[in-house]
Amino acid sequence: MTGWTWEYDGYDPADERLRESLCTLGNGYFATRGALPECAADDVHYPGSYVAGCYDRLTTDVAGRRVENEDMVNVPNWLPLRFRLAGRQWLTPDTAEVLDHRLVLHLASGLLERRTRYALGEGRVLAVRQQRLVDMADPHLAALRTEFTAEGFAGDLDVEAALDGAVTNSGVARYRDLDGRHLTRVHTGSVEPDTVWLRCRTRTSDVRIGMAARLTADAPVTDRHEGSRVGQRVRLSLLPGRTATVDKTVALHTSRDPAISDPLDAAIEGVGAAPVFDELLETHLTAWDQLWRRAELDVAGEAGDILRLHLFHVLQTLSPHTADLDVGVPARGLHGEAYRGHVFWDELFVLPYLDLHFPEVSRALLRYRHRRLDRACAAARAVGRRGALYPWQSGSDGREETQEFHLNPRSGRWLPDHSRLQRHVGSAVAYNVWQYYEASGDAEFLHTEGAEMLLQIARFWADSAAWDERLGRHRIRGVMGPDEYHDGYPDAQQPGLDDNAYTNVTAAWVLTRTLEVLRTLPEPRRRELAERTGLDDGELEQWEDVSRTLHVPFHDGVISQFEGYGDLAELDWESYRRRYGDIRRLDRILEAEGDTVNRYKASKQADVLMLGYLFSPYELRGLFERLGHRLDDDGWRRTVDHYLLRTSHGSTLSGLVHGWVLARARRAEAWTYCQEALRGDIADLQGGTTGEGIHLGAMAGTLDLVQRGLTGLETRADALWLDPVPLPELSAYGFSLRYQGHWGVRLRLERGGLEVTVPPSDRAPIDIRLPDRRVRMRPGDSCHLLLPD
Repeated sequence: MTGWTWEYDGYDPADERLRESLCTLGNGYFATRGALPECAADDVHYPGSYVAGCYDRLTTDVAGRRVENEDMVNVPNWLPLRFRLAGRQWLTPDTAEVLDHRLVLHLASGLLERRTRYALGEGRVLAVRQQRLVDMADPHLAALRTEFTAEGFAGDLDVEAALDGAVTNSGVARYRDLDGRHLTRVHTGSVEPDTVWLRCRTRTSDVRIGMAARLTADAPVTDRHEGSRVGQRVRLSLLPGRTATVDKTVALHTSRDPAISDPLDAAIEGVGAAPVFDELLETHLTAWDQLWRRAELDVAGEAGDILRLHLFHVLQTLSPHTADLDVGVPARGLHGEAYRGHVFWDELFVLPYLDLHFPEVSRALLRYRHRRLDRACAAARAVGRRGALYPWQSGSDGREETQEFHLNPRSGRWLPDHSRLQRHVGSAVAYNVWQYYEASGDAEFLHTEGAEMLLQIARFWADSAAWDERLGRHRIRGVMGPDEYHDGYPDAQQPGLDDNAYTNVTAAWVLTRTLEVLRTLPEPRRRELAERTGLDDGELEQWEDVSRTLHVPFHDGVISQFEGYGDLAELDWESYRRRYGDIRRLDRILEAEGDTVNRYKASKQADVLMLGYLFSPYELRGLFERLGHRLDDDGWRRTVDHYLLRTSHGSTLSGLVHGWVLARARRAEAWTYCQEALRGDIADLQGGTTGEGIHLGAMAGTLDLVQRGLTGLETRADALWLDPVPLPELSAYGFSLRYQGHWGVRLRLERGGLEVTVPPSDRAPIDIRLPDRRVRMRPGDSCHLLLPD
């Protein structure tokens, strides 16, 4: 890490998959892993490319079961560019002697630079320098510049560039027994002496893909068609110390794109009109400069370097180009095939950051959910409920994509997968609707799509709540919380848990918030919504009642993760740590032993403590008070301590949430968990998972930790509320944000002071609220506020 660059020295096959993920380049429309262009997919390298929202569904017979999966498709590989001395073997780091190798990811420019020196024998050395970009100015373009320099010899060098349509989805080892051949009807052709093309379709979703490549060199270019691959060759005459350059420019379109007739025609036209590499790089740099200004983040030291890398990957996955697409938040970015490119609840950790920088992207991501509202309502009806039941895993059309079985690699057994019972994903959608509105002031969205989603999610929770005469409370039974270790009671015949605290409290919040929104809707719009959905006053009265009477279990003076949690056995944590070392995936360890984590007070990740992540202490106290419970600081502290001792952190989100909660509680150990969140991907703490795709929610969450967690920033009641907490390891930081039409509001915290600058504009003044005062700032104002100790 060197500020604005991310560098790897030397070639190490064992680290190649991790490097490829962390050196992925993208622009919000498509992304390509940082694989070396001369290397084909194998056990070391995986040059995958993915277009946002491009899915395909296949069925495979596995172990006597028909398994259906929808995957984000690995589209034709545009990268291939190999080279060799004329008549000799093609050079790769795995087959030739490598003298030097360096990979540099330039974050400021979105450029991947590679330098390698190959030993060719008899004192001859070939130096290769490559610059790669996936264009942030034109989302359909990518380019690769390769410079060859002969050291100590002269001779001919053969270079072959290609487009390869014979790729499969095979980037995740545990999926390889499943059909990954998503591309069919591959055709290739040529249109100019220097331009070739490839077109194909996905097998079941019938997405048409068009790709065209232009090769530029100081030598004649010939083409060669080999089945599903089209190549272009050029022979360079190298002289000692002289550099020969080959530029490859590629255009990619699919039939899902707006404003095109045919994706192949668009690709051919696009690559033909594309400027030369230097000019393409110039507009690409300008686009990145604009992104970095809008997402300005000033944090010193190693933490700042990692945060900048995280921000880079968030912007590559969800850029302003995303605002034109019908896509959700892929949990592993556009960086690999883990989780099959599906959309989970990770948007809960991503959108709050985007709301305050790229609200147009947040709105597009929420519209992905709104377009699938009818499907969510159908899912609710299928389980006998009214309202909307959003799936735990979503893909192209919003149906439930969660597998019914999963493989435990420790035991080799296929086990039932009940994670579709995590119905709290609907509360995450509702939370993001409200956070977006508070940050953007977009009343038009709240009153239309937003209100419709809130209403149907609230309706589902109210209809899921059953009255218990004994308790005198409403209960929600048969669900799972965020902790995926617990999917049922010990020895129970049916999966599911009763009264998960996180689920019930967030359901109460959804009901309360939706009632408030409905009360404030313009009367004509409220009448329209009621007529369309059959909403009446009786239903609203039920919501009010349920929002105040949902059961929240307690044991030993702490919030119980679910009803009956307090009766579970204690796990001998030290014994398992001694025996296994890394026990993040405790569920797999216990299952391989013939046991189940359902028997123990043991969590994969934050569950109850997620409440402290979503809600400020003020709001959380209010929610519990509405539910008839007193949650004071001591009660919350006991709850935090209880789950800290019983969590294995088997998710990259766990360290993030614990760091956030502990920082807000002013606890000394907060930084330990913050560091785990920061290092989750760069150190691959989950044991090989980053090579299958980065963890986008955790990356965005670390950015939001600085933006909202440490500052106590809330967008509430048309004001910016701030309640900073001191964190000695991160005592000075600054960032800019976009708030209700104000672009570039800058905040900086340093040495007990807060500096706020509001750029000049025609917008209304901003109210800044601190615990002990209120400051009204007009556009063009700056102020320095002293903070209490």
